[in-house]
Amino acid sequence: MLRLGHIVYSNCFPTHALLLDRGVPDWLELRPGVPAELNAELRAGRIDVAPCSSIEFARQADRYRLLPDLVIGSAGPVQSILLEGAASMEDLDGREVALPTASATSVVLLRILLELRLGVRPRYRWFDQSEEVDPVGDGAAAALWIGDRAMRRAERSERPLLDLGEAWYAWTGLPFAFAVWQASAGPERDGELRALHGLLLESLAYFEANVDALAERHAARYAMTPERLARYWRTLRFRLDAPVQEGLLHFYRLAAELREAPTVSTLRWVTLAG
Repeated sequence: MLRLGHIVYSNCFPTHALLLDRGVPDWLELRPGVPAELNAELRAGRIDVAPCSSIEFARQADRYRLLPDLVIGSAGPVQSILLEGAASMEDLDGREVALPTASATSVVLLRILLELRLGVRPRYRWFDQSEEVDPVGDGAAAALWIGDRAMRRAERSERPLLDLGEAWYAWTGLPFAFAVWQASAGPERDGELRALHGLLLESLAYFEANVDALAERHAARYAMTPERLARYWRTLRFRLDAPVQEGLLHFYRLAAELREAPTVSTLRWVTLAG
C-alpha cells in the first residue's frame, strides 16, 4: 500500500479532489497533516509520497524525487501566505517577527524577501498558529500566517497585511511553488508511483471540471463560503510547468544563499515510462 500525505489546508484539495470527494482506492492510504508534519513524516519514511514544502526537496534532494506536473503555487497574490502587522517590510529591521511552526517554505520565502531583497534583519521567534494566539498583540512587530488560518485572519484583522506570493512575483516576475509532490519511495516502487501520478492528474482534471460544485460540497470543511473557496482555488497554480519550475529553481538558488538548503540546480523526477 502506498502512503500518501495530504495537506489539511484547502489549497491541497484540488489535486486530491477525487480522493476526498469520491473515496480513496484500496491500494492507497491518505495521511493528513500540516506541511511541517508531512515534511518530518516523509523524512522519517513513515509516508511514501506527499505534497511537501518545496524547500524540503532542496534539503533532501539526494533522497527525494518529484512527481511531474503537480504543484501548489501562485503567479501573483496567493492569499494564504500573509505577513500581518507591517505596513512595509523595510520597517522590520531589528524588530521581532513571529514565524509559524507549521511552515517551512513560507518561512524561507519571508527571509529571502526581507534579508536578500531588502537587507532587513529582524529577530525571529516561533509560534503555534493552531492556537488562538496573537503574536502582534503580544509584542511582535509582525507575524506570518499560512493556509486557511491566514485567510480567516485576513477577514478579521485591521492590521496591514502583506501577501508573500504577490511580493515574490513583483520582485522576480516568476511563479512561486509552495509545495511539490515528493517521493521517498525508491525506483522499485515506480509502478505504484506511476499509478498515483495518473490518479492525481485525473483528480486534478475532475477538480477543474467541477470547481463550483466541489466548493459547494466541501466549503464547510474549510470554514469558508463556497464562493470564497472557489475564488481562492481559481487564483492558484496546480501545474508544475516550465515557468513554475524556473521559479522553483530560482527560489532554491536564493535559499542556498541564506544557507537554508544546499544548492540545487536540477530537479530529480519519478520515472514515468514503464
